[in-house]
This record gives sequence, C-alpha cells and structure tokens, in this order.
Amino acid sequence: MFTPVKNTKVYEQVIEQIKYMITSGELKKGDKLPPERELVEKFQVSRTSVREALRALQIIGLIECKQGGGNYIRDSFEDNLIEPLSLMFVLQNSRNSEILELRRVLEIETATLAAKKIGEKDLKRIGEIIALMKGEPDEKDNVVLDKELHYLIARASGNRLIVSILTAVSSLMDSFIKEAREAIINKDENKSVLLEHHENIYKALAAHDEKEAAKVMNDHMNLIIRHMDIY
Repeated sequence: MFTPVKNTKVYEQVIEQIKYMITSGELKKGDKLPPERELVEKFQVSRTSVREALRALQIIGLIECKQGGGNYIRDSFEDNLIEPLSLMFVLQNSRNSEILELRRVLEIETATLAAKKIGEKDLKRIGEIIALMKGEPDEKDNVVLDKELHYLIARASGNRLIVSILTAVSSLMDSFIKEAREAIINKDENKSVLLEHHENIYKALAAHDEKEAAKVMNDHMNLIIRHMDIY
C-alpha cells in the first residue's frame, strides 16, 4: 500500500516504497504503475520528486516507460545487468580464470538440473546442433552452435536465476567460449575430442542421468582448463 512520504530525500523514499511493493509481490512483472498525478496524491509529494524517482528507476532498469502508455515494471532484467557486470570485470582487473571458475560452477550444476528436467524439444535441438557440428562447418558457425548448446542446457535447467546470470554475463562468456574453442582445436585431434564431449553431454541429458551429466560436463571443463594458459 502507498503511504505518505516525509523525508529530506523525498524521491529516494518514493523509490524505496516502489521497490518494496515489488519485493512484497504487490507489484509484478509487467504491471502498470499509476499515473504521475495519482502517485503525487498517494505519496503526498511533489510531481518533481515522483519524476526523479521514476527516472532513477528507469536508469537502473526496474521500470520502463512506454510512449503514450505510462510506466511499467519490466518483464526482463537480464539486459540491464550486462553492462555493469562487464564494467565490474574490467575495473576489478578480473582474469579469464575467474570467468572459467564462474562457468564451471554454473554449468556443472546446470547440467545436473537439466538432466532432471529437460524436455524433448530442447533435447531434439541439442541433437541437431551436434549433427551440424559433425558436418564441420566454418569454425565461426561452430562457435555460434557451441554457445547455443550451452544456453539450451541452462534454459533446460528450469532455474531462471541461472539463466539470468548466464545471460547477464553473456558478453564475457561469448568471448570466452570463442577463446576456449580456439585453444582446444589448435590441435586437429582435439576436434573429435570436443565433439565427443558434446555427444556425451547429450547422452547423459537424454538418459536423465544427473550424476553422469555432472561428470561429463566436468570432463568438458577440464578439457578447457588443460588447453588454456590462464592460471
């Protein structure tokens, strides 16, 4: 419920109330906020304070303004996380090894969850991806297919937070996957090994074998570690 605001930093209090209404479930994804004049009345603040609060919420990606349609709680937040996470990676002088560690944590657990929950549609597409990789298309195409395969597994996990995190760091992960493939296929014999790993992941998922899925994904990550000079 909206309550009157009395504070020197009025717009910040307006922000906090709107955020609380979201976390409490009073406002949900896609919900439209009341018009500015109504917010002014409910919060008992100036229109300037309401506009400052709405502008700040737009900047952080919590709400979006639809021209002629008012302000809405965003349906998706992943895109708004990409830039700050990428900047944080650079500003903190993070290393590729940290991306690998993040990927290992996420993907091994993701494979485990996916083995339990994956449906026929995602399994079919993963099988199609592996078949395309066997056809040995241009390596640029293989990079795209490799990324799609891993994101399909993430989606199949059914864990929206994992999918959101992977999407949010996609710019870092995408570059990393490309570098990883280049390091591995630098030796011709590794092309078949990499394909075998992907096939083993697919088989474990198709069998809904959670332990095997975690094992083969761990093997896959170890392959990357061995062929990348990042530690």
